[in-house]
Amino acid sequence: MAQLPPGIRLITSFSRDQWYRAFIFSLTFLLYASFHLSRKPISIVKGELHKHCAASHEVELSSYKEYAAQIQPVKKPSNVSQCGWEPFDKNNYKQLLGALDYSFLCAYAIGMYLSGIIGERLPIRYYLTVGMLASGLFTAMFGLGYFYNIHNLWFYIMAQIANGLVQTTGWPSVVTCIGNWFGKGRRGLIMGIWNSHTSVGNILGSLIAAYWVSTCWGLSFVMPGVIIAVMGIVCFLFLIEHPRDVSCSCTPSSSSKTFLNGAARFRVQMPTLNAKETSKPQDPETQHLLTDYENCSVSLNSSAVVTVEGRHGTSAISFLGALRIPGVIEFSLCLLFAKLVSYTFLFWLPLYITNVEHLDAKRAGDLSTLFDVGGIFGGILAGLISDRLEKRASTCGMMLLLAAPTLYMFSAVSKMGLEATVVMLLISGALVNGPYALITTAVSADLGTHKSLKGNARALSTVTAIIDGTGSVGAALGPLLAGLISPSGWNNVFYMLMVADACALLFLLRLIQKELRCNADQTLFKEH
Repeated sequence: MAQLPPGIRLITSFSRDQWYRAFIFSLTFLLYASFHLSRKPISIVKGELHKHCAASHEVELSSYKEYAAQIQPVKKPSNVSQCGWEPFDKNNYKQLLGALDYSFLCAYAIGMYLSGIIGERLPIRYYLTVGMLASGLFTAMFGLGYFYNIHNLWFYIMAQIANGLVQTTGWPSVVTCIGNWFGKGRRGLIMGIWNSHTSVGNILGSLIAAYWVSTCWGLSFVMPGVIIAVMGIVCFLFLIEHPRDVSCSCTPSSSSKTFLNGAARFRVQMPTLNAKETSKPQDPETQHLLTDYENCSVSLNSSAVVTVEGRHGTSAISFLGALRIPGVIEFSLCLLFAKLVSYTFLFWLPLYITNVEHLDAKRAGDLSTLFDVGGIFGGILAGLISDRLEKRASTCGMMLLLAAPTLYMFSAVSKMGLEATVVMLLISGALVNGPYALITTAVSADLGTHKSLKGNARALSTVTAIIDGTGSVGAALGPLLAGLISPSGWNNVFYMLMVADACALLFLLRLIQKELRCNADQTLFKEH
């Protein structure tokens, strides 16, 4: 009998369940990367909507003289003014561009609270598909303003508001899906790698938008819109919401058993009987990682907890019920300020690089992708550390503590030259996006499957929406504040970001204290 080829041996070395998990991991990665890909163009096109020109009195004199020497007289299309695209060619362009950001992010924040609640009551595949198709439509709609020579500010604001609302279908859906397929033991590392879709989407969105920004900025929106719409069709054709839909194992916890009986499902959680049993090594996919923030010890109950699930599963959790889960409020408020910092960079970094380094919109967009490259490593590092230490809040706190002084260094060093800017973009991206990535993925999934829910997996979408929705309030405020503060100097914007990082850390202090206290109590117990 001939030996199997190496490639076939590799394929057969993995089980059917493992191949399905790898497929869902890759598919949801690409689906949400397309969401971020469609959000990025606005930050790249800002430098084209308003250009430095002789009529721009707000430009610092030294910067203007240096830049003006490079300006060559060129023939402008009829729909382009000397200073950019009307109405963004006026002196108040920063406020107008900030209004575009605020319109999208405010709609996103409001819609997110509703999205999780709606998403729990609808099939994820249909819900996500409709959201992606609508996102493609409204992303392209912004770019159509270029081709139809539209200069009405409200047209662009309405396109942003509509896009912000439909984009909320994405995050609760993909997190719920990935949470269904993967257990808790290595969740920090797995979701840290998986969450790099945010940075990958931002990078691809920047490169695609930058390719057309100087020649036909309308295509910078139309092409990402087409891409996310196509991915919506892929979602409809291939997304599998839950392992049980294809008869795969659901990685249940070692202390629970599920019995099927007709239309109803009964999950029986058996109590732990003795300490010897708890000392047995568990499957990493089923271990509990997130600390119980109410107390360190798990009380033993002699009676089994039975959760009855109807034909469509357990009833969805209420909004107030999700807020009562230990840790949800603290992590939500922390994410509000962490996301404020991250989205300020997302929407304003290319314009900042254009002003400081005096680069054109395309080169500034390409350079800004380094921040997202750093974010990839930061998310993976945060997940790896939190898995190793089994301390989500402490890991976030450590990175937030380092991020504030790093932002101050970035504001100072970036004016020293291009090389220094590259280094600081990578470091800042890692420290800013690390806590943001950890909270929106592993922490959200942990809280959405908290033991207080007694096996109600349908809470995951609502918990994810609450945490990310609260974070999106900060995402809306950050770019708005940057637009209001930046005319007084970019240094003031960085001071605002440092204060936001400090506030994010402040909201985690109670959880960090409990994590450290629990660890000390466990160490003391082992010594005795």
